[in-house]
Amino acid sequence: MTVSNRAEHRVERAAIPAGTQSDHFAPLRRPLDLRAITLVLLLCGIWGVQQVVMKGVAGDVAPTMQLAIRFAGAAVFFGLLVAFREGPRAFADGTLRSGLALGLMFSLEFVFAGSALVHTTAAHTIVFLYSAPIFTALGLQFIPEERLDGIQWIGIAAAFCGIVVAFVGPGSRPIPELIFGDLLALLGGAAWGLTNVVLRRGRVGGANTAKTVLYQVAVATLVLFAFASVTGQTRLVLSGAAILSLLFQTVFISIISYLVWFWLLRHYLTSRLMLLSLMTPLFGVLFGALLLREPIESRFAIGSLLVLAGISIVNSRLTRKPLT
Repeated sequence: MTVSNRAEHRVERAAIPAGTQSDHFAPLRRPLDLRAITLVLLLCGIWGVQQVVMKGVAGDVAPTMQLAIRFAGAAVFFGLLVAFREGPRAFADGTLRSGLALGLMFSLEFVFAGSALVHTTAAHTIVFLYSAPIFTALGLQFIPEERLDGIQWIGIAAAFCGIVVAFVGPGSRPIPELIFGDLLALLGGAAWGLTNVVLRRGRVGGANTAKTVLYQVAVATLVLFAFASVTGQTRLVLSGAAILSLLFQTVFISIISYLVWFWLLRHYLTSRLMLLSLMTPLFGVLFGALLLREPIESRFAIGSLLVLAGISIVNSRLTRKPLT
């Protein structure tokens, strides 16, 4: 290890408050580079296609059941992987409590979002669910390298306003019901945002990526199967299209994309990654237009430009900050 590397090593350890990680500390996260941006944009594209794929087979398999089934498949995969790597003492490393908390927050995101769709529009649900980067940024303000300055908060506000412009339109539901649904979607956004805070600050942040994903998909499997049963969303017709959709969601969404996403969260600044994830619903609309021939309105283009401007402000501002 060179002198400069040793200095960086000491800085990284000093930046992590005592007692927040397991025995092996988490390294200081880096600003987004070209590799990170490329990977996140690919993930946003995959997650955007996911919306179209789920909608395409919703008549055969209820959306909540789709989520529960794909998480169950992923839980089996990651469970076997963790058992093979770590053996019977895999959960004796002190990560179980924060890992279960992580899984619960991850599950609540989907429960709240699914419930919101019953009371408000899909557009409103998208807007309030994607308030998650704001909750993540607020929750991580006490970590020096994650802290945003005034100009960066303006960037986050611009990006969120872009989502509002792109998706919010007039609705036909009663105002009280819309407000209740919007509140549920906002709680979903908070749960998603706080998931990243738990991952960043809890002992589970020191676990390997496979175990981190296992905690989330395993808890989500139990919660979503229970939620589907209680709410009567257990419709399951295994048509050819449904099987292909579930395979795609399990392999590409719940296994491959989550492995990449949580690897990114371990190496790059969490608040910046979350902000870039605002591209996901934009990709969803684009793929909906391409694959389902859904119309795109002019306000979507304006909103997209605002999102891009906000993301650029936050990340370009970061690159100009001096290293300490």
